[in-house]
Order: sequence, then C-alpha cells, then structure tokens
Amino acid sequence: MARNLILTGGIFHPFDESAPALARLLALYGIESTITEDIEDGLARLAAGGFELLTIYALRWRMLDNEKYQPHRARWGLSLSQAGRDAITAHVDSGRGLLGIHTAAICFDDWPGWGKLLGGAWCWGRSGHPPLGTASVRIDDAAHPITRALPDFTTIDEVYGGLDLEPDVQPLMHATTGGEAGWQPMLWAREVGRGRVAFDALGHDAAALTHDTHRRILARAALWTLGRRDLEVASA
Repeated sequence: MARNLILTGGIFHPFDESAPALARLLALYGIESTITEDIEDGLARLAAGGFELLTIYALRWRMLDNEKYQPHRARWGLSLSQAGRDAITAHVDSGRGLLGIHTAAICFDDWPGWGKLLGGAWCWGRSGHPPLGTASVRIDDAAHPITRALPDFTTIDEVYGGLDLEPDVQPLMHATTGGEAGWQPMLWAREVGRGRVAFDALGHDAAALTHDTHRRILARAALWTLGRRDLEVASA
C-alpha cells in the first residue's frame, strides 16, 4: 500500500464529506490515506517521512481579498510557514508524488512557489467560476496514461477559469458550463525535478469526485504521480 497524506478543510465546500470519499476511492487502488485539517502539523509529519503521496484538497489561504471572508479568517486563514513550504518542496524534490484537487489552486496565496510547483494558481481579480452546475468535460489527450481511452462526460461541478498557468502546462482535458468564459483547462500532469505533479480542477464535492469517469481520472492521476505502471487498473 502506498501512503497518502490528504490536507483538507476550508470554507464553502463540504470537505468533511468529500475528503473521506476521496480516501475511500484511492483505497480501491492500493493507496492508504491519512486525512488532516491541521496543515502545519500534517506537513511536519510529511517532513518526517513515510508518505509517498501528498494530496492537497483544501481551501486555505490568507483570506485578505474580501471582507466577506473576515468571519472565517480565525479558523481557516493561513499563511504557510517556511517549514511547511520546505516540506512540500522536499517531498517533490525527493521523487514523490503531489496531487492537487480543485481548491488546491487557491491555497497558499503568499507563496509564489506553490503555483510554480502545482502548475497553476488562482489569480485574484481575474480567476473565477460560475455557480455549481452542469459542466461538459472534454478529453484533449487520449494518449496520456491518465486520460487514455476515457470518454468525454457531463457532471455537476464548479469550472474554474482564468488561472495563472506555468508555460509548460499541457492540459489533458477542458470543461465548460456553456457560458461566455468558454472551455477552461481542468487537468494536467507534469514532472517537476525528480517528482511528479498532477492537478485536477474539478471536485467540488463527493458526488463530483465519484462520478463514474471522473473517479477513474482521479485514481489514474494519483497512480501516475506515484510512478505506477498499472494505471489501467483504474479503467473499471
């Protein structure tokens, strides 16, 4: 069993239901997850070793962008410590996997290195999403191990748009709600030094994570970051 640390928690998303759903999904493919909302403690445990995969499925940033976040800052506002940043960087540098899901792109807003590591980041004033609703998802790379032989699909989710992407990012799929924003990149996978990083911008809740096609994408993304060759196990 590969060991996975899921860092989660935050506002406006049912993480208390969706993070365990993600853990159950990954367990079907030989990935055992530990879930915590304590970001700094979790990263201290990561630095101590024992985890092959780090999954960020949280909504944790400084919350200074709008006064509507003020009631939530005491509990959920976060400026990641240097030790936490170093733990994430060292994890990837050592050749281990990093999986970012949905709100991960919004996290750690005062750490420019996070977007460079993940491959993309939320840009306040430009990034956004329409309300949770029907999204059409298009597979763009039918040859990549994560998306190979998978069909286009429709789901209920939030479609993030206007992210800052790193120049080397090659999206594996796009999604749209049919509005003016058009098709937005939703998934990519990249090698960063010795490590592998995948980001999936879908996944608002447990139903979105466990959609029949999307769950296979998530499982394959996790397996890919671990360097596993048996990604087709996630085809069924």
